[in-house]
Amino acid sequence: MKRFEYNITKHPAELFTELIYYCTEKGECSLDQIPQTQTEILRDILNGEGENGWDLVQVSFGSNGVLAFWKKEVQA
Repeated sequence: MKRFEYNITKHPAELFTELIYYCTEKGECSLDQIPQTQTEILRDILNGEGENGWDLVQVSFGSNGVLAFWKKEVQA
């Protein structure tokens, strides 16, 4: 049976100064007007953790930053 370890990383909102994420009153959320430099920041975060063997499980956007949830298989 495979075993995993997990990690959660926090990335402050200051990294994403131009990223516009909002939710409507109905709870529908979307990204709007995303400059290429902002997607590159997120890509670099994802690639950096991936180079260390971490597999992204989920990303959660909040008003004060981004949480990324990762898993990595534990070798017996």
